[in-house]
Amino acid sequence: MHQQREPSASESYFWPSVWAIALHVLVFGMLFVSFAMTPDLPPAKPIVQATLYQLKSKSQATTQTNQKIAGEAQKSAARQTEVEQMEQKKVEQEAVKAAAEQKKEEAAQKAEESKKADEAKKADEAKKADEAKKADEAKKAEKAAEAKKAEEKQLADIAKKKSEEEAKKAAEEEAKKKAAEDAKKKIVEDAKKKAAEDAKKKAEADEAKKKIADDAKKKAAADATKKKAQEAARKSAEEKKAQALADLLSDTPQRQQALADERGDEVAGSFDDLIRARAAEGWTRPPSARKGMTVVLQIGMLPDGTVTSVSVAKSSGDGSFDSSAVAAVKNIGRLTEMQGMKPSDFAPYRSFKMTFTPEDLAL
Repeated sequence: MHQQREPSASESYFWPSVWAIALHVLVFGMLFVSFAMTPDLPPAKPIVQATLYQLKSKSQATTQTNQKIAGEAQKSAARQTEVEQMEQKKVEQEAVKAAAEQKKEEAAQKAEESKKADEAKKADEAKKADEAKKADEAKKAEKAAEAKKAEEKQLADIAKKKSEEEAKKAAEEEAKKKAAEDAKKKIVEDAKKKAAEDAKKKAEADEAKKKIADDAKKKAAADATKKKAQEAARKSAEEKKAQALADLLSDTPQRQQALADERGDEVAGSFDDLIRARAAEGWTRPPSARKGMTVVLQIGMLPDGTVTSVSVAKSSGDGSFDSSAVAAVKNIGRLTEMQGMKPSDFAPYRSFKMTFTPEDLAL
């Protein structure tokens, strides 16, 4: 809103001063015109100037006449002076009247100017109020526009959010639908896979059963063969022992010593075979066992045939096979056939080494 500049003090008194000077000029002009238009007064009677000469011989009548003339002259002069005073008074009254009129006009002019100033002030105040009102209305309109804009933005945001939520919901529904389809597909595939696995397991189980049956048949045959071999070895050992005993009883001491040494070697070989046969009975073949593997075991025994300790003296290079050989020897437990041996015959078996191969244990 435009701010009206307040007039300075010099500007406030300029126009009243101009008006006052113009008013004085007008008053003096009117006085001049009034003097010019004043009607001519009747001519004053001339003042009789008489010089009285005192005559030495005057009559009383002459003296009275002179006094009368002098009195008339004084009256005439007094009237003239009174007229002049009246005129002067009239002029003064006109001047006073003109001054009063001027003051009245000045007062009226001041009142008019004050009225105009008040009206201007009121108009300015009304203008300011109107401008303030317009500014307030503009501000309100701006606020209303901003509020409307904010409301529109809020509605747009709500619509956008709603659209995003709907899109998200649709995407979730689509994802759920796809997940359900994938789950169904997976269930079908899992069912097919499980059926295939079950069929494979069944085939493997059947194959395993068949293998177990074959292994059982082979083991039964091997056991029978082993038992026959053991029985033959036992009979051979007994026969050898009997023959050796007979030889000892019938021959010379030198012959007996030779026969004893020979019998000891035969007995040692027989017990080595017996230990291998008993170890083979309790051996479980590991999958890694191959032909050509050789493990040397350190074995400790008691005179009654009890196995006290088994350890690997030289590995085959395959830990599984080494462990299976150690377990097989430990499973022997006790060889009753070694009971009653002479201390000299048993001495080599107190702590001895034996070599085992997969072929030795698979008798």
